[in-house]
Amino acid sequence: MEPSSAISAHKKWTAAEVKDCLSYLRSLLFTNNLIYLYTAVMGTLSLGSSLFDSGGRWQHACARFWSWLILKTSGIRVTIEGLEHVNPTAPAILCVNHQSSMDIPVLLVSLPFQFRFVAKRSLFRYPFMGWHLRRSGHIAVHREQPGRARKSLDEAVRKIREGCPVVVFPEGGRSRTGEILPFKAGAFHLAIRAGVPILPITLNGTMAVLRPDTVHIRPGHIEVIVHPSVPTAGLTSEDIRRLAERVRNQVLSRFKQPASALNH
Repeated sequence: MEPSSAISAHKKWTAAEVKDCLSYLRSLLFTNNLIYLYTAVMGTLSLGSSLFDSGGRWQHACARFWSWLILKTSGIRVTIEGLEHVNPTAPAILCVNHQSSMDIPVLLVSLPFQFRFVAKRSLFRYPFMGWHLRRSGHIAVHREQPGRARKSLDEAVRKIREGCPVVVFPEGGRSRTGEILPFKAGAFHLAIRAGVPILPITLNGTMAVLRPDTVHIRPGHIEVIVHPSVPTAGLTSEDIRRLAERVRNQVLSRFKQPASALNH
């Protein structure tokens, strides 16, 4: 490489680094503070609405608007494909890959029907967010206590049979590598017990806008792909492993490895 070319390449790299630094400062000083404000205001409205709406519809509407504000403020665009596979009046388990905290607002904005999350118990301890989760009927999972874990699964089965779709992240947590982790058995045990189909959903791009364990929110484009449903009628606990593999393969079929996000 010619010396002038090397200098030019160095300048381009430095410009990109400065741009990323400015993006981080914007996120730290502007975007994140607005998200905290949205969370406090909409969380308060959600709690207030729970006094006269025991079904959680107003709380879900508050959560959707909170999510819309976050995406607009962050410069995040979302496109969704495959909504024709969803019957919003029929119960189902929605199995979604999980790579970012941004997954939750993306799902709330892009899925135009009522649903509830199965979430880890620790999220229910946060002010405003935790209060909203508890009052609006989301389901806490007790991973460390088997007795309570069984009780939370029984609650999830009851909610699903009542007609409320439930969103589950079957990896058990956010991926830190950019790869889709193995799917745990809990979601599929739940689907078989409830006797409802599974809707696999692929999210692409959420790690690029917000990596795990950071507060740097970047603008970007996210894809939400809803796959055809996978029936569970007639299946037993012996079929859980095969069912999990089938659903994971569907999610993987449209998944785009976020290599660019891992380079930051």
